[in-house]
Amino acid sequence: MPLAARRCYRLAFVTTLSLALCYGLDIGIPFVAPVFAVLVASAPTPPPDARAALGLVLFMAAALTIGILIGPLLQQAPFTALLIITAGTYFSHRLAISGGKPLPATLLALGFTVIPAADVASSALASALVEALVLGLAIAIFSLWMVYPFFPEDTAPARPEKSGTVSDDHWLCLRATLVVLPAFAFTLTNPTTNLPFLVKSILLGREASDLQLRHAGRELVGSTLAGGLLAIAVWWCLGVAVELWFFCGWILLVSLFVAAGCYQVFRNRFSPGFWSNTLMNMLILLGAAVQDSVVGNDVYRAFLVRMSLFLLVAVYALIAMQLLEWWRRRRRQARNFRRSQ
Repeated sequence: MPLAARRCYRLAFVTTLSLALCYGLDIGIPFVAPVFAVLVASAPTPPPDARAALGLVLFMAAALTIGILIGPLLQQAPFTALLIITAGTYFSHRLAISGGKPLPATLLALGFTVIPAADVASSALASALVEALVLGLAIAIFSLWMVYPFFPEDTAPARPEKSGTVSDDHWLCLRATLVVLPAFAFTLTNPTTNLPFLVKSILLGREASDLQLRHAGRELVGSTLAGGLLAIAVWWCLGVAVELWFFCGWILLVSLFVAAGCYQVFRNRFSPGFWSNTLMNMLILLGAAVQDSVVGNDVYRAFLVRMSLFLLVAVYALIAMQLLEWWRRRRRQARNFRRSQ
């Protein structure tokens, strides 16, 4: 089987297996594991061994515990807590951009933002969220272990050489942090409802740090719209039969389509980041809609509100990137002008 086809099947089956396990075992916030599955399965590398996987899960548990400690501080000394959260969010992006470790960086960002926001609403909610996130990551890695032997890589790819300077890395980290912080502040107004919005902003900040400005609109807003449209399509298809296996079948088909675009099985102009973020957006929106239906909320109204917020934060990220790049160019021009005098 060609390598691109193996990667497509691996991503689709890992995502579907993790979703089946989470919903079948009735784990809290079940859409978290499929999102983690996309993160771990989309990398063209073998799965972590048992030691590395245990270290990754323990790292996540420690990162989320930091969030639980920040939660009470956020209510008693909000300014100090916000400084800590800002520094932690910046460091998480630094870990991804300079350290080349995107998955641990995403886990650290979740610990510094999502858990303190949940603790504002309820310490029980924060503890349940920590448990769901740790279990979700463990299930995603387990699913990758189960699927990878059937669709392995040819050889371990060489690490890409870093291009760019320290100042460029600093600027990209700062830009990504400024994408996340307003979404975190907005989430504090209603943490119980807006947590998926904050998760989306973290993924968006991670995406924004890798983008060139000329492609930002298509990548940020386009992947959000595409994820929303796929979520609507799967939700309508679920109306035919509300069964777990039927749900998994639709997720498998959609994941195969997205993976085919990601690995250029069919030629397209979109980057792999566009397709992977489309799939994660769909999983977040669809998982939240399933949870709304369980508790008896108006699914369509909640989806419309959530989708509007997702588009809003994507448009904000695009505008913020353009303004920051314009400010940076002005500073460089002013500096060069002073040097020429």
